[in-house]
Amino acid sequence: MPIRVIAGSAKGRKLKLVPGDSTRPVMDRVKEALFSILGRQIFDANVLDVFAGTGSVAIEALSRGAKHATLIDLDKQAIDTIHENLKLTGLAEKATVRRADAFVALANKPDSVYDIIYLAPPQYKGMWIKALQIIDTNMGWLREDGSIIVQIDPSEREAITLKSLSLVDERKYGNTLLLFYEPAQEIQTHLIAAISPDTPSED
Repeated sequence: MPIRVIAGSAKGRKLKLVPGDSTRPVMDRVKEALFSILGRQIFDANVLDVFAGTGSVAIEALSRGAKHATLIDLDKQAIDTIHENLKLTGLAEKATVRRADAFVALANKPDSVYDIIYLAPPQYKGMWIKALQIIDTNMGWLREDGSIIVQIDPSEREAITLKSLSLVDERKYGNTLLLFYEPAQEIQTHLIAAISPDTPSED
């Protein structure tokens, strides 16, 4: 099934698929729902697309007003496809494409801080859990008010324990499940502010 850019500066452009079955491109209806949820959060955002595949999610973000996107994938065919799609949409100048092992990249010192991180690893291998756990211990990747979205098959859903991230929402669209995580310290920050010593006390 062909995929396209749904909205923004590159609206209607058809994107090339990665040859073979090594990637799982997000369907247009799921992508449309995702960006409806993100809303204006995408505007001027710095986006990290891990296991980027076709680059569809990052390209949609750029088309809708994201400032910059970094796309990571290890597969050479995926990297070639990403470059082609960025060229087709005229968005190459706003993107950085890295061919790298996602787990190694995420375990290293962050190259930037991101407003939105999208994880869509190959199915049925538990890779989403490993990637999320690495970020959970290396939170420099994510802005304090940022979001991580995980794309998996519903059968891969399982509860995991994280120290720095909290699951705040999940949406199911057919055979696609989106999990939304945010920094847990955001909750703690609000609580601390509420009992801050700077707050006048009553005698």
